[in-house]
Amino acid sequence: MPSTTGFTLWLTGMHGTGKSTYAAYIAARLRQVGRNVEILDEGEIAEDLWQGVGDTKEERSTTIRRIGYVAQLLTRNNVAVIVASVSPYKTVREENRRVIGKYVEVYVDCPTEKLIERDSTGKYKKALSGEIPNFIGITEPYEPPTSPEVTIHSDTESVEDGAMKIFQSLLDLSLVTPEDLKVITGKKMKANPLPKKARAPEPKAEKPGKGAKARPATRAARVAKPAPAPKKGAKRSK
Repeated sequence: MPSTTGFTLWLTGMHGTGKSTYAAYIAARLRQVGRNVEILDEGEIAEDLWQGVGDTKEERSTTIRRIGYVAQLLTRNNVAVIVASVSPYKTVREENRRVIGKYVEVYVDCPTEKLIERDSTGKYKKALSGEIPNFIGITEPYEPPTSPEVTIHSDTESVEDGAMKIFQSLLDLSLVTPEDLKVITGKKMKANPLPKKARAPEPKAEKPGKGAKARPATRAARVAKPAPAPKKGAKRSK
């Protein structure tokens, strides 16, 4: 029986890295095993969700939060949501992670020079010539994820290879079953145990500030209590 756990697979990366291609590929294969799937592609839903919203950082952040809100509603209703969005700001992506909960971040990476080379829309050249202001990656920064669940290098990896990394991550997080993936990939895949959280370092002894008393760092440094006085009649050792 196929898994019905909802989740959001968030594909982030600069314009033209292949996010929409990956979204369509993953969605088609999840539907093979009966999953209820929705794609939220910013290029397709822009007019419905943020018509008239501009390109400032604050306005972009608003649109990313709106996508996150829709994704959260779908996720909690057991839909596999696939978001394809530049979403250039780390803080807003992390907000969405906290709100959605079952969230898998996929960074689709590609060098800017390669994106300019293969750009069929001409947007990068227009941005470089100043025709398109506030263009992410040219005149506005893109903030790459620091610890995504999956990183795909779309300039060197095929769609199939990148998709396998995504499926493995979904399996590791128990968001799909091995049976699902055997149908999807034709391979028997095993979940990899997730790394244990690093143990927190022991707290260091605080340095006393002005007027503060120094705290001993160890038990040995504590002042010993005075020994009890000898009882009457007891002999003292010489």
